[in-house]
Amino acid sequence: MMTLLPHGGSLINRYHINADYTHIKTSIELDAISLSDLECLAIGAFSPLDSFMNQADYLSVLNDMRLANGLPWSLPITLPVSEEKAKEVTRVSEAVLIYENTVYGKIEITDVYKPNHSLESKLVYSTEDSAHPGVKNIKQRGDWYVGGRIMMLKKPPRKVAPHYYIDPLTMREQFKAKGWEKIVAFQTRNPIHRAHEYLQKTALEQMDGLLLHPLVGETKKDDVPAPTRMKSYEALLEHYYPKERVLLSTFPGSMRYAGPREAIFHALVRKNYGCSHIIIGRDHAGVGNYYGPYDAQNIFNKFKNEELGITPVFFENSFYCTRCNTMATVKTCPHNEKDRLILSGTKVREMLRGNEAIPPNFSRPEVISILRNHYAE
Repeated sequence: MMTLLPHGGSLINRYHINADYTHIKTSIELDAISLSDLECLAIGAFSPLDSFMNQADYLSVLNDMRLANGLPWSLPITLPVSEEKAKEVTRVSEAVLIYENTVYGKIEITDVYKPNHSLESKLVYSTEDSAHPGVKNIKQRGDWYVGGRIMMLKKPPRKVAPHYYIDPLTMREQFKAKGWEKIVAFQTRNPIHRAHEYLQKTALEQMDGLLLHPLVGETKKDDVPAPTRMKSYEALLEHYYPKERVLLSTFPGSMRYAGPREAIFHALVRKNYGCSHIIIGRDHAGVGNYYGPYDAQNIFNKFKNEELGITPVFFENSFYCTRCNTMATVKTCPHNEKDRLILSGTKVREMLRGNEAIPPNFSRPEVISILRNHYAE
């Protein structure tokens, strides 16, 4: 059986529950994004990274979408701090990492540097508009970055049932036990409607298995919360998917809404979890109108297939055609826009809040029921 290597060749493991930190007197307060990054670094989801980025890797990723050693990597993974904290940690070699008065990890400090937030915004998000959630986070999270190797000492609080948090090593073992070699991942931060289901099942026709891998870290405030989304995924898998060919698990990372760059990032992360393919649809990881509809697919042309090590499966925008009487894309449907049922997530949320009927050809009734109960609360 073929083994798909993690990015960089080996999985990182920086989770050590019994590691001593009592001698460390300096602390750094994490925000929710940094806490999720700490976990992803520790469990190997961000392999080969074992550190919040030093300045050399940070600048290389911004300018070239590669680590300083040349390995593809598209998003900066950084630990922001205030100027006051930056001055404090320049005098020490270690600090504990705290979130809401609890120690979750420690860091061996190698770099303390001031980033160019304007440049980071333009290169990572293609905009400096503060209305973009990623740009907003950059401006609010701290003017200095601390780089250094981490160790996680305690797992963060869980937003959904703990058994859904499967680390990359365990995931790979489960794939092996199932005999899966061709595994396609589906990244999502939203409920799955009929259009998403169509993409997944079309890809699954050619695969051994599907990893439904919803992101459960930080998202925009108006995104559907993770517990509600998990209920909708469970309902779908119970009634509409072959149980022996789909695995539902969570990705504990946070959304950046970085469009094309995040598509590469999501692919590399799923490679670390053991997937051979990933579905990249229209406007993957996009927000608003900051990216072209297929920029997240075109960016894969900047890398050789062998250096990414995971194959993207590209799809056009999908919809229900009332004349074809089936799900389709522009590649398979000859009819006009008036025959196509396309609803944005924003529009669906508005309809749910207004208790309006959602067409069954857009979403399964079990999903709509769960979402309607959420918005009625």
